Amino acid sequence: SFYTRRCITEDLSWSLVTVPHLTELCLQHIAHNFEKNPILNYLLPEHQKKVVDRLSTSLPLTVTANIVSHEEYWKRCCMERWQVCDVSNYGDSWKRMFFERHLENILKFFIPNTTDPKQVLELIPLCKDYVRKLEINQFLPPLRVDQKEESNDLSDTEDDAEISEVYTHHYDLKDVITALPHLEELHLIYGVKSCGMNFEWSLFNFTELDCSNLAATMKMCRNLKVFKLTQSKVDDDKIKLLARNLQHHPCLLELDLSHNLIRDHGAQALGKLISHSRLETLNLCNNQICHLGAQALAQGLAESSTLTSLNLRLNFVEDKGGEAIGHALLTNTSLKSLHLGSNNLSEPTAAVFSQVLAQNTTLRSINFSCNHLGLDGGKQLLEGLTNNKTLTELDLRHAEVEQETDFLIHEIVWANREAVRRGSLQHPTTEPL
Repeated sequence: SFYTRRCITEDLSWSLVTVPHLTELCLQHIAHNFEKNPILNYLLPEHQKKVVDRLSTSLPLTVTANIVSHEEYWKRCCMERWQVCDVSNYGDSWKRMFFERHLENILKFFIPNTTDPKQVLELIPLCKDYVRKLEINQFLPPLRVDQKEESNDLSDTEDDAEISEVYTHHYDLKDVITALPHLEELHLIYGVKSCGMNFEWSLFNFTELDCSNLAATMKMCRNLKVFKLTQSKVDDDKIKLLARNLQHHPCLLELDLSHNLIRDHGAQALGKLISHSRLETLNLCNNQICHLGAQALAQGLAESSTLTSLNLRLNFVEDKGGEAIGHALLTNTSLKSLHLGSNNLSEPTAAVFSQVLAQNTTLRSINFSCNHLGLDGGKQLLEGLTNNKTLTELDLRHAEVEQETDFLIHEIVWANREAVRRGSLQHPTTEPL
């Protein structure tokens, strides 16, 4: 006791409390040596958390991917790597966000014939259980080794076209996508972001080889629900090949082909796809579809029992196309939303849709904005709406409809919307949101 007293008098800060517990020392050791010996599953839950809190985010994924499931760790990995992290876009899972974005980054910066394909293939076993959606908004072409020689050569345009075709094929996604069993959404844009002064049209080629590779991949990707291929100069030949491969897809519900170069022949292939698939949403905004293509889509609508949304904004369907779609909607009972904005439509289309509004009880939303429906067209739509109780949205902005007619139409549509709202308050849905 004399010795203890001496210690205390000599060192006032000395205390038993400052000596770490053996457990703490062990946990520190486990965290420090985690890369060599990742024993996590043998520990108690509270000890696991203490180890994970101490783990470095720079540990190799081969160590952490299939051992660390703690969301806090993956949150740290995401926050340190990306400035904007909205976890609600990833099913509220930080681990899913990390692996989806990590894989997307590798694919976005993959240079064919330069990047080692192992870089992607070795990641797949680590991320395959967590990836549900991929958004790849650029595909880099191979490096052109002999650029200087070519610039001295004044070759003709045909040779240039051949060279650009050879040099602009992109990474084939087949090995990646077919190895991701939970992949449900795929968004692709074939182009190069931020190319700056190095801009060339060849950087934005979705080649025939790209298309045939992608078509084969889509056919094998059996769990895919949403497929978006936008801003990629997809033309008729390419869409025919893709549509053929998607025709009997068991799961595909949404197809977005907006901002491409699809014309009538492509729309005909898509009309067939509508009637031979489970597709619910089709977006063809900003393409080059004229009345023949619209008539083919209308035929698909007349035969389809699943499509609920069709977007044809910014095409050239004109009245022949608009009337065909209207006639299809006299029998179709699945479509709820239709966008025909900016299609050079006029009074004859409005006349058919007057009938549609009087008979169809499925449509909820129609957009006729930026057309030339005119005073008579507006009046005919108003007449058709007189007894309609189901339409809750009718967009007539810049459709040259008389102001008073527009006001009366708005009143009917607003009353329908209110009735639906009151109905949903009285009978709240039992389905999960």
